[in-house]
Amino acid sequence: MHIYYIYVYYIYITYSLSHMEQGNDTQISAFLLLGLSEEPEIQPLLFGLFLSMYLITVFGNLFIILAVSSDSHLHTPMYFFLANLSFVDICFTSTTVPKMLQNIQTQSKVITYEGCITQIYFFLLLAGLDNFLLAVMAYDRFLAICHPLHYTVIMKPQLCVLLVLVAWMMSALNSLLQSLMVLWLSFCREVKVSHFFCEINQVVQLACSDNFLNDKVMHFAAGLLGGSSLAGILYSYSKIVSSIHRISSAQGKYKAFSTCASHLSVVSLFYCTILGVYLSSAAPQSSHSSAVASVMYTVVTPMLNPFIYSLRNRDIKRALKRIIGAPVI
Repeated sequence: MHIYYIYVYYIYITYSLSHMEQGNDTQISAFLLLGLSEEPEIQPLLFGLFLSMYLITVFGNLFIILAVSSDSHLHTPMYFFLANLSFVDICFTSTTVPKMLQNIQTQSKVITYEGCITQIYFFLLLAGLDNFLLAVMAYDRFLAICHPLHYTVIMKPQLCVLLVLVAWMMSALNSLLQSLMVLWLSFCREVKVSHFFCEINQVVQLACSDNFLNDKVMHFAAGLLGGSSLAGILYSYSKIVSSIHRISSAQGKYKAFSTCASHLSVVSLFYCTILGVYLSSAAPQSSHSSAVASVMYTVVTPMLNPFIYSLRNRDIKRALKRIIGAPVI
């Protein structure tokens, strides 16, 4: 993975030196976020819908964090990673939806230049964290099912913390690099982003200066960081399926599969919706199609994650009942 950072920092240094004399000659102070629809009569419906989804996302994931932290039976690597994923999902949704709700409420489409760059940074950071955490959770399930005797020896608390810290560092470096490269672009006209947040690909395409290196770094990062995580997940589950297939009893197979069913559902939802965004971007009126498709992985997926993990998980349901004071059966 370090090859990627050597490559991108080399590109960034070259890019910076070539633009040193130009400087950052951005002539705008704000962007316009066109949102999902410009029809006034639809705005109250969008506001109510996204406010509801945002509150469900925040409280749903917050309950997962409280359940894991308050129940000693859930102090295991699997639930440690789940609590981190829930925290990232809250932050991920908070990066885009509150600004969208503010713009609808104030009937304004404006986001400042600094606000847009900040939104790009945190969006890339948290999307990368989601990606890495799902891969780490797949590795955890792989060890638990394929190497159960060595699981507690390998997945020590120190390793769990280290894996999360590495995920944070890699995501932070990638998002910092791409955000700084956006700062070097010049925007010489009124910039209208056909999205409800500052999606980096659309912002880069609207620049009036050369964006060749930005495109290359974006595609390289998506291919290497996203591709390597997905490859790790696929490898882990290929080994898991092979291991489950060797179990003789049907009850044993069901028990083994149930431990990773929730994670597999979340992985499928996350990557399928991202794939849908890329496919929609190739269609006619790609900007609007991409904005609508992006709702799935930026809003819907973080909202559904707590339900996916709690509905089929008796330990989580038991901990949640304790929190809300319901009798535990």
